[in-house]
Amino acid sequence: MKFSAYVMAMTLAASAVVGCATSPTGRNQLLLFSSSQLDEMGAQAFDGMKSETPVSKQPAQNQYVQCVADALLPYVPAGVYSGDWEVVVFNDEQVNAFALPGGKIGVYTGLLNVATNEHQLAAVIGHEIGHVIAQHGNERMSQSTLIQTGSQVVNQVLASNQVPYNAEIMGALGVGLQLGVQLPFSRSHESEADVIGLQLMAKAGFDPRQSVALWRNMEAASGGDRPMEILSTHPAPDSRINNLQANMDAALADYQAAPNKPACRP
Repeated sequence: MKFSAYVMAMTLAASAVVGCATSPTGRNQLLLFSSSQLDEMGAQAFDGMKSETPVSKQPAQNQYVQCVADALLPYVPAGVYSGDWEVVVFNDEQVNAFALPGGKIGVYTGLLNVATNEHQLAAVIGHEIGHVIAQHGNERMSQSTLIQTGSQVVNQVLASNQVPYNAEIMGALGVGLQLGVQLPFSRSHESEADVIGLQLMAKAGFDPRQSVALWRNMEAASGGDRPMEILSTHPAPDSRINNLQANMDAALADYQAAPNKPACRP
């Protein structure tokens, strides 16, 4: 069988498996790991973070971030995590935050200089919780597992058939997978998490319009120093803003109907 036939067979096999799950926005997903496995991995990773990165000792910072998280968490769908979420502020100047399976949320102090109010902070934390809701960690690990297994199969096929330039072809395959699959897939995760986070913050009573202001702040903070969108795991700020604005009417309706308007202050 020719090399192209093997690649086609692998692609068809992967496509058949991908239909096993659906994301909150209706996108097909490949999920190979159980929720309990992901929860355990998330907890271990979080413990590692706490041992390696200083934790903020500033009561005002911790109370502020906890206030925003506490307002968002009641609107996380049942079944995502049944325990108490742990929220930690890390004393680090990077402009970032994250959420992990197993009910873990981390916010870096550098983010508090760019997310200038509780609405913008809610947009970031909501986005990160969105990754957990949509099981993006499971999906990325599953995809990586499939790619590694597929690459090994292709490598064995090439070697057994004594195809010339085996290493070069495998190198090209790796680049092709990175640009054609892994990075765009990550961009789709980011866009999906933006939408889920927008819905989450609006239902919790945070102004969803501030998500657009946040990404304008992010762009200003980056100084324009970012790679081309096609080579980035994150959409360009303009793309994110367009995506948010396309979903803004529904979010504003949720915001106006929200029973509570949190009063979290830094």
